[in-house]
Amino acid sequence: MIPVTSFAGKTVAVFGLGGSGLASCHALKAGGAEVIAADDNAENVAKAAQAGFITADLRNVSWANFAALVLAPGVPLTHPVPHWSVLKAREAGVEVIGDIELFCRERRRHAPNAPFVAITGTNGKSTTTALIAHLTKVAGYDTQMGGNIGTAILSLEPPRMGRVHVIEMSSYQIDLTPSLDPSVGILLNVSEDHIDRHGTLAHYAAVKERLVAGVQAGGTSIVGVDDGYCRDIADRLDRAGKNVVRISVKNPLASGIYFEHGNIVRASGGARSEVAALGGIGSLRGLHNAQNAACAAAAALAMGISQDVLQNGLRSFPGLAHRMEQVGRRGNVLFVNDSKGTNADATAHALSSFADIFWIAGGKPKAGGITGLTGFFPRIRNAYLIGEAAEEFSGTLGTVAHEISQTLDVAVEHAARDAEASGLADAVVLLSPACASFDQYRNFEIRGAKFRELVQALPGVKPVV
Repeated sequence: MIPVTSFAGKTVAVFGLGGSGLASCHALKAGGAEVIAADDNAENVAKAAQAGFITADLRNVSWANFAALVLAPGVPLTHPVPHWSVLKAREAGVEVIGDIELFCRERRRHAPNAPFVAITGTNGKSTTTALIAHLTKVAGYDTQMGGNIGTAILSLEPPRMGRVHVIEMSSYQIDLTPSLDPSVGILLNVSEDHIDRHGTLAHYAAVKERLVAGVQAGGTSIVGVDDGYCRDIADRLDRAGKNVVRISVKNPLASGIYFEHGNIVRASGGARSEVAALGGIGSLRGLHNAQNAACAAAAALAMGISQDVLQNGLRSFPGLAHRMEQVGRRGNVLFVNDSKGTNADATAHALSSFADIFWIAGGKPKAGGITGLTGFFPRIRNAYLIGEAAEEFSGTLGTVAHEISQTLDVAVEHAARDAEASGLADAVVLLSPACASFDQYRNFEIRGAKFRELVQALPGVKPVV
C-alpha cells in the first residue's frame, strides 16, 4: 500500500467505494487523514463501515472542512451531467481528484525521479501495459503494475528508485489527475469512444493528450501517429518543447519508431536501425500488436533497457488472457482465445492475424453485427455460430461455410474436428465472438475460461510454449 501523506491531518471525502475507492480510503487513513466515505450503493457503504471508516451521506454534511473529494473514475465528472457530489464539491470550492492524483503527489514528495510509465489510448492499453511491465521485470526492475488494468494504484508498493510503476489509465482517470507527470507517457491512438462521458470526440482526445503533455522535464512522450488526432497531438508536443517519440505501424518515419517487414525500426537523423524482431512471436501477432510492441519498445529504450533484453522480453511475453491468447496446439491446429473480442472492430484485429480460420463467433449481438468484417471472410474456412446472434450472423455470412452450433462446447468440438481434417499447415480455431457474452456467460472472462477448459480437455492438445 502507498500511504497518502499529502493530506495528513486533513479531512477527505471519498465517493465511490469499489476497489480503487476503498484502496484510497485505506491509503489516506494510513497517511494520517480522516476519511469520510460515501457511495450511492448501500452495500458498498456497508463494506466501508465494516472496514472501520466513517460513512455519511455527503448531501447532508458540511463541506467546509473537506480538503478534497476523491472520486472514483466510474462516477461522471462532466458528462452527461456532473454527479451531485461533484456539484457539492464545486459549490464548496473543494478540489475533485482521483486515486492516481494521490499517487502522483506522493511520488513528487518522496521519490520524484522514480520511474513512472503511464499508458493510455482507445485500443491496446492493457496489452501495452502488460508488455511494458514484462519488459521491465526482464530488465531487473521491481515492477508494480496497476491502474485501469486491475490493481488499484494505491494498493501497490510506494515509489522508490529501482522500482517502476507501469500504470494503465482510462480517460476517466486522466480527467481526475490534474498534475499527472509520468517519466514516460504513452498515447497509443484515439478513435471514437466514451462520448457519453466526454461530450465530443475532440474533448475525449484533449483528455487523452494531457497524459503525454504532462510528462515531467527530461521525460519522454511516446505517441502513435497513425490517426489524425494523435498526429496533431505529437506536433503540439513538439512545439511545446517535449521529447516526442512518434510511432507508426503504417508508414516509415524520418524520425521515430516504426514497423516494417516484421521488425521494429528506429530512425533518427537520416539513419535507421532495427531495434527488435516480432516474427514468430505468437502473443504479438497482428498490426495492432505491432503498435503495442513498438510503443513498449520505445518506453523500454527511453528507460535505458538494452536491445538484447528488449528482444528477449518480447519473445517471452505470454500475452494477456482472453486477448489473442494461445491456449493449445494439436498437430498443425492452433487454438486461440480472443474472448475479449466483444465487437466487430476488436474481432477484425484477430481475423487479420491469421489466414486459415475456423471461427467461433456469436453471443449477445451489438449494433451492426459483423457486417463490417466482410473483407475478412475469405480467411474463414468455416464458422461456428453460438448464442443469440447465430441466426443474424448466419445471414451475414451467406455463402461462407458455417454452421449454427448454438453452444460453445459444440462449436469447439466441431471446429477442432474440421480444422484437423482440413490438412492445412497453419489452421487456427479462433474464438473471437464479435459479441457480448451476456446471453450465455456473465462476462467475457468466464466465456474465455470455458473455451480454454474445453480446448485443454481435447485429446492430444498440448500447451503453447
